[in-house]
Amino acid sequence: MPNPTPIAAALPSTTPFVGPEALERAMGQPFALRLGANESLFGTSPLAIAAMQEAAARGHFYCDPEGFELRTEIAARFGGSIANVTLGAGIDDLLLLFARAFISSGDRAVTSLGGYPTFEYVVAGCGGLVERVAYRDDRVDLDALAAKAHEVGARLVYLANPDNPSGSWQTAAEVAAFCAALPPGCLLLLDEAYADFVPAAELPAISLDDPAVVRFRTFSKGHGMAGLRVGYVLAANEHIATPEKIRLHFSVNSVAQAGALASLRDPSFLAAVVDATDSGRIRLVEGAKALGISSLPSRTNFVCLDFETRARAESVLSALGERGVFVRKPGREPLDRCVRVTIGRPQDIELFLRILAEALS
Repeated sequence: MPNPTPIAAALPSTTPFVGPEALERAMGQPFALRLGANESLFGTSPLAIAAMQEAAARGHFYCDPEGFELRTEIAARFGGSIANVTLGAGIDDLLLLFARAFISSGDRAVTSLGGYPTFEYVVAGCGGLVERVAYRDDRVDLDALAAKAHEVGARLVYLANPDNPSGSWQTAAEVAAFCAALPPGCLLLLDEAYADFVPAAELPAISLDDPAVVRFRTFSKGHGMAGLRVGYVLAANEHIATPEKIRLHFSVNSVAQAGALASLRDPSFLAAVVDATDSGRIRLVEGAKALGISSLPSRTNFVCLDFETRARAESVLSALGERGVFVRKPGREPLDRCVRVTIGRPQDIELFLRILAEALS
């Protein structure tokens, strides 16, 4: 029996996310409400669906390995060229790509304790060592992240903004100051999966010539294409050229490329989703407050409901699951006292609030 590499052999068996499908199989029945994975409950642009149906009829052909049309469209929107854009099967795929490009065995990377787990997963898979910094006041602690990066000589620092799982938000000025505080030779991976829910004027300015930061975007959230797996990176030319050497060139299939391109060209659909999310967030927060439950501020398509203690949050999570509601909770302090709920359509929110009231009783 051939042996795996020392890096692979040393890794524990890990499942970063237990999917709702696995939970449904264990329960023997489907969930009544699927509010745990920050997917969009508002569906996909009709223009994107039509484009994907047309592309599916040509599925006997390979996809464009360069993703030329989609990359060209993305680049034009951000004032760059296709040399500033690379595609991947969602941000998870792209995080792995950049970990492979910048992490060798023993290299350090820094992230928030209890933050998005895929970053830790991909760094460990490359033999890197992850250093973690606790949240402060339920937000990512930028000062502590920068200090830790200096302390350990980090090659990569990961920041999700808006943050998952807290929903918190760092201003453009705060992110700029954070970038300036990082040590030389340290690359910031700025995960902006939820950027569609933030007004463009409030987002950190994009400089496609900045060699110190790469930005990750996705079609999984506002565009409602989570199952299609398509994301992209915006970065300086040299930070695109290096991952291009090792990426899987057919990772974003032709159906996903066609849908993403059509969705970009349907801005009214995305605007309607963002508006519905904003109003749904208000209703969810107010409805929870009427039940005596406070929530953390959010600039995303989910809200963290605060149950004050981990034990109570776990109890509520279990009670909701028994009533057919799929939600998740952060696993690390201080956010482990919360339950994270995706913002859905008005009928989804009202049903959730009724079931939550039952669970609390």
